[in-house]
Amino acid sequence: MNAPADKLLSDELIRIIEATHHDPFSVLGRHLLGSKSDAAADTLIRVYLPGARTAALVHQGQEFSLKRIEGSDFFEWKGIGKYIKDHYQIHWFDRHNQEHLDFDPYIFAPFLGDLDVHLFNEGQHWNIYQLLGAHEREINGIKGVTFATWAPNAERISIVGDFNEWDGRRHPMRVRGASGLWELFIPGLSAGSLYKFEIRNRQTGDIFLKADPYGQAFELRPQTSAIVVNSNYEWKDAFWLQARAERNWLKSPFSVYELHLGSWRRGWANEFLNYRELAHQIVDYVKPLGFTHIEILPISEHPFDDSWGYQTTGYFAPTSRFGTPDDFKYCVDYLHQHNIGIILDWVPAHFPKDAFALAKFDGTALYEHEDPRLGEHRDWGTLIYNYGRNEVRNFLLSNALFWLKEFHIDGLRVDAVASMLYLDYSREDGDWLPNQYGGNENIEAIHFLRQFNELCHGHCPGALVIAEESTAWPQVTRPTWVGGLGFTLKWNMGWMHDTLNYFTKDPIHRQFHHDQLTFGMMYAFTENFMLPFSHDEVVHGKGSMIGKMPGDDWQKMANLRLLYTYMFTYPGTKLLFMGSEFAQWSEWANNRSLDWHLLDYAPHRGVHDTVRDLNHLYRNRSELYERSFEWNGFEWLDCHDSTQSIVSYIRKSDTGFVIVLLNFTPIPRYAYRVGVPVAGQYKELFNSDSMFYGGSNLGNAEGLYSQDIPWMNHPYSVEITLPPLAGLIIAL
Repeated sequence: MNAPADKLLSDELIRIIEATHHDPFSVLGRHLLGSKSDAAADTLIRVYLPGARTAALVHQGQEFSLKRIEGSDFFEWKGIGKYIKDHYQIHWFDRHNQEHLDFDPYIFAPFLGDLDVHLFNEGQHWNIYQLLGAHEREINGIKGVTFATWAPNAERISIVGDFNEWDGRRHPMRVRGASGLWELFIPGLSAGSLYKFEIRNRQTGDIFLKADPYGQAFELRPQTSAIVVNSNYEWKDAFWLQARAERNWLKSPFSVYELHLGSWRRGWANEFLNYRELAHQIVDYVKPLGFTHIEILPISEHPFDDSWGYQTTGYFAPTSRFGTPDDFKYCVDYLHQHNIGIILDWVPAHFPKDAFALAKFDGTALYEHEDPRLGEHRDWGTLIYNYGRNEVRNFLLSNALFWLKEFHIDGLRVDAVASMLYLDYSREDGDWLPNQYGGNENIEAIHFLRQFNELCHGHCPGALVIAEESTAWPQVTRPTWVGGLGFTLKWNMGWMHDTLNYFTKDPIHRQFHHDQLTFGMMYAFTENFMLPFSHDEVVHGKGSMIGKMPGDDWQKMANLRLLYTYMFTYPGTKLLFMGSEFAQWSEWANNRSLDWHLLDYAPHRGVHDTVRDLNHLYRNRSELYERSFEWNGFEWLDCHDSTQSIVSYIRKSDTGFVIVLLNFTPIPRYAYRVGVPVAGQYKELFNSDSMFYGGSNLGNAEGLYSQDIPWMNHPYSVEITLPPLAGLIIAL
């Protein structure tokens, strides 16, 4: 840009000094003095070095003195342009007499391409995380770090960090026209540098520091600076990704162990374990248990441990509590190498108000809505994304693909979908705004969710997307082209609530609540359902899973084994929160390890072994998973025996069937007749009352022979002994 030095207005320099200039490249760097057609035209080079004692220009081994502009920290050189045609360095000494040799950042061309800018403003740049944020790069043979961010209402943005004494005057950024994007390449920086953005708002002149929304690593809380990272991790899970892409998940077993990395296990001094340590311990524990996947609570960076990760401030960064991004990649890779998938909890519904993060990022409601009736969750004290803004939508969509592509995550469980779908979610009358048609549906969020699901399924074959959605919104798991939201699975919250409510009842009263067991089948195949006993059911005074069960200790254990038998034989995929698999007595606490010592006691080992054997039976018997989402995979034998609190049903596959009988009272039932579709000798595949699980060992070990007595709409029947508070699975 042409800018005659001797005619330069003094206020241009003052604006650089005061860090109010929106276009530092017009003042700093190299500028022609005169016509560009003049081969002998003079050249001006100007640098601003706060605190510098002396400075010189270095080019091709030659050093040229830089003259200080009197009374300032500006230094200039004027000369013949042909002598300095390419990049040069500045050799300077600071006030502490420390020596510096840096390439001038203000002679580099923009690195964000016009197409990148256009796609981002359109909300359709799926790999924008590769450009925004901080990235090690080499430009014209010079290594450094590129920085870029989006802040359309900023007057000026500077990069501040441990490399420039956090001085906002040192590295102001270039704005890319009206796009709202700012960028700067700083030569000589490398991975490990700490940085933030210093932003000056255009309207108010307020100056504040913000963490990088696209930062891929952060300091350990309570510090909030982003860290420049450069991953060189070499993945070894190609076989897993290939198999995942080819798998028909609709007809495959899917059993999930949900865990919180910070409280699953801890070190001797209650310290956090590293991602790599956790990987080995998780595999050693989860693989024998038979779960196909783990699901981890959000590990994207968050400032407050007690939020469990659900109030995210660093969407593109695995939390530093457990190590580096490469440590987390190792964790995922190691799980895949041992045939365990990993689902990540993902939170696009809201974000916290922390001043250092996304809230009012450029001094205005940028990522959120200005009107609190649209932009704030009263219950949670958090802010709601503005899904109608292209760049905000792009931020979230690219983040989803970031985890799936860069970290090989096998799926995303989307938190609080219901809060996204309804404008009046958890709001009083008058505290919400209807959509343009007068309804309570959040049309912009619906569009976002459909686009999100299409992208995830289209870009990452075999990856699953799971909705935590607690209402009767239709077609959550149906394809977008038929009007659905496009999710893979939906948590069956109704089944979970009914089931737990039923199990908390004393068995003598269960006959009056029998419909809580049977009603769920009225809608069981309207969606692709997952059956969740998640972390939400064992916190906030709800007690542990074993604590919900009625009766004495023996009955509590028996009830819990029965509950898990019911879950693993009911249509739908499975999810169980950590500690529930060995009947932890205490409610989950995020600040300490699980009570692993309980596995030293036989009743708790019995529950643990029940879950293990149910998992393996579920995975090995296609009848229990092949038609989980099809009505023809399930048949009631008897759903009406409320007097005895017994239900029985058949689970079917393309090649066979199994029969499930569940006795929800502590009274053994002898010679209980049940219909069977095929004559022959039946055997117990599983009995939750087995002595191996801590039960009374009542059952049918000698086998069951069918009789030619029609029963329950079947031509044959068997007489069976039903143990107390127990479930049986029988088959030919």
